Amino acid sequence: MNIVVLDGYILNPGDLSWRSLEELAPVAIYERTEEALIPHRAAGAQIVLTNKTPLSAQTLRHLPDARYVGVLATGYNIVDVRAARKLGITVTNVPTYGTASVAQFTFALLLELCHHVKLHSEVVLVGEWSRSPDWCFWRTPLIELAGKTLGVIGLGRIGRRVAEIAEAFGMEVIFTNGGRSNQEVGKSEIKTSLEELLSRADVVSLHCPLVPETQGMMNDGRLRLMKPSAFLINTSRGPLVVDQDLADALNAGRLAGAAVDVLSVEPPVSGNPLIGAKNCLVTPHIAWATREARGRLLEVGVANVAAFLRGKPENVVS
Repeated sequence: MNIVVLDGYILNPGDLSWRSLEELAPVAIYERTEEALIPHRAAGAQIVLTNKTPLSAQTLRHLPDARYVGVLATGYNIVDVRAARKLGITVTNVPTYGTASVAQFTFALLLELCHHVKLHSEVVLVGEWSRSPDWCFWRTPLIELAGKTLGVIGLGRIGRRVAEIAEAFGMEVIFTNGGRSNQEVGKSEIKTSLEELLSRADVVSLHCPLVPETQGMMNDGRLRLMKPSAFLINTSRGPLVVDQDLADALNAGRLAGAAVDVLSVEPPVSGNPLIGAKNCLVTPHIAWATREARGRLLEVGVANVAAFLRGKPENVVS
């Protein structure tokens, strides 16, 4: 068996080790691979690992030796799973590795919206505090989370962890999770109505998968249900949000702020309306990327390969 890693740099820019993978079989590791180069680079490889390099049906048909595709991420929409199944190729993913990191980053974004820490640090650096006639000052409203309502869309591992952190801040937490019935989760209450959640929440945080039913779910109509004082946080998938609709809501003052770690197209195309929108934080899809989380991702990715080699594949996607 031969292994090829199509885009190893993002997962491991040099601070982790590929040794455990190299112990399983001969490995060729590429930092990045353009789609047109995949048939050449993966020629003769039975095991293909990818983080975000897409494997379309056409590309998979040009990989006659491939028997296994390991997605080094949770989301596996980059692989045409149906085509892979027809070709006899097993596809796996890594369903959980970044729960703590993504939940932590969700609150990093939210706290920045509440306090604008970077802005206040910068004005101190340029001497505004030294010149102030008062012993303190602030350039933006400062917001306390205690007593506010957090609406979590998506009750998976990350959504549950975000809820737990929110409760520690003294927030009330409400959920919506598709059409499931109401149930108690700790102190939190699931609300099956998305519309009710949007109208009640002071902060809405997205933690649901990208599927046809959720693509573009945060559109103009849904955003108009939110309070003008509310914040929207997206650390899940960019296409859950219609970028232009969110930018319009922010620029018109119909929404107080937003923070997104993901965009509908990544890297963003020139002119993305959220970059530069009023009170909108945009970060380059880094919520998952702590060294600890990437280490877990690599560990499970290698374990998936080992399980496949034993003839008992784990974390197979359907």
